[in-house]
Amino acid sequence: MLIAMRISDLIRMSASNLWRRKMRTILTVLGVVIGTASIIVMVSIGIGQNRSLMAAIEESGSLTAIQVYNWGGSSNGTEELLLNDSMLEDFAAMEHVKSVTPSLRFSVVMKQGAYINTYASINGVTQEILDKIPLAEGRLPDKDADSLEFVVGSMVARDFYNEKTQKSYWETQVIPDIDFVNQPIFTVFDRDAYWNSQNGQGDPPKKYLLQASGITTGGEGDYNEYCWEIYCHIDALKATLKKIFRNKPIPGQPTQKNGKPYAEFCYENVVVDVDKMENIDGVLQTIQDLGFQAHNNAEYIQSMQQQSKTTQMVLGGIGAVSLFVAAIGIANTMMMSIYERTKEIGVLKVLGCAMGNIRTLFLMEAAFIGFIGGLVGIILSYGISALINQFAGKLMGDYYYMGADSSISYIPSWLVLAALGFAVMIGIVSGFIPALRAMKLSPLAAIRNE
Repeated sequence: MLIAMRISDLIRMSASNLWRRKMRTILTVLGVVIGTASIIVMVSIGIGQNRSLMAAIEESGSLTAIQVYNWGGSSNGTEELLLNDSMLEDFAAMEHVKSVTPSLRFSVVMKQGAYINTYASINGVTQEILDKIPLAEGRLPDKDADSLEFVVGSMVARDFYNEKTQKSYWETQVIPDIDFVNQPIFTVFDRDAYWNSQNGQGDPPKKYLLQASGITTGGEGDYNEYCWEIYCHIDALKATLKKIFRNKPIPGQPTQKNGKPYAEFCYENVVVDVDKMENIDGVLQTIQDLGFQAHNNAEYIQSMQQQSKTTQMVLGGIGAVSLFVAAIGIANTMMMSIYERTKEIGVLKVLGCAMGNIRTLFLMEAAFIGFIGGLVGIILSYGISALINQFAGKLMGDYYYMGADSSISYIPSWLVLAALGFAVMIGIVSGFIPALRAMKLSPLAAIRNE
């Protein structure tokens, strides 16, 4: 008559057998620990790379946004296409388009004290964009102010250089001492006239005293998407340019064949926001069919995500090799255990213990090794991941801007559960053949064996 053992008895016997051979068990578990930690850390690096990529893309623009450009003018083959307000209305009328946001950039010469920037760029944006700019000091520009107001990015001062020494931050590593908020900035809007006067041709252009209303957040090693440019309200910039140049062509704006300026301003860049990701391709194709240059981050994301998946597979495969070696160790340990416990197995069979219980006993011991090794490996992997992010993250952060999430290694909860389950499965699979061998032992031969 076969006797079925209770599961609690099997667990107790499995734990007792492993504990009796502590050193062998510890060494076998150590192999699983190294294998599990290797897989988790390797895969976490690939996941961290993908998260950093996605964070950087989300900071640089919405995933549902289409960037439309008009560098040097576009043409549909019969006429010049202008990225003006009329065209923006056509974009807004397209199906699935939520909003259309233009930006108007204009290059000026700025000077304060001994420092000058001959290629300063003022970016005119809508109030919606201005409201997103984080300020460290001051306030947002007022489009109805008497003179043009702007917000200066925290890194803009780096682009100024000493007019006498011709040295800038990039040579001296010293940020120019410029007070944008409390001191006025001499600004020249007609850069062509400025350069002509510098070469002795023509009179110096008119200078305008402007003052920043605020400074964006950010500093050394603390970058954001707004810290590199000068921002103002787009309507205020348009009004200022019309007032300064009057009926003359505005630098950077296209002109008609007779040399006269167009009635409407033309933009180099427009952001078209689509309602859903699945509608991006249709809207993007429609805009490109009109003759404009346009792209969406989704194209870039798909390519980079494919590379990231490949990286994760390669890194995970490297870690899996360690766990495969650990599986061989578990199988070896269980086989040795069977040889050493042959008499014990024979006694269990003579007493009527079910064959399934004997198999379960050895599979449970192998599963325990996998579980304990996996658990310790998970704890170890968190420690290794923290060290990677602390030291390697700082090293890379000195040279690269990594976005809001700069974690090189990231361990999600699903990876922890998958690694633990995989470690237990490896233990069970490794112990399966030794367990079958234990079942097949002859009871009488096992009892006589010493």
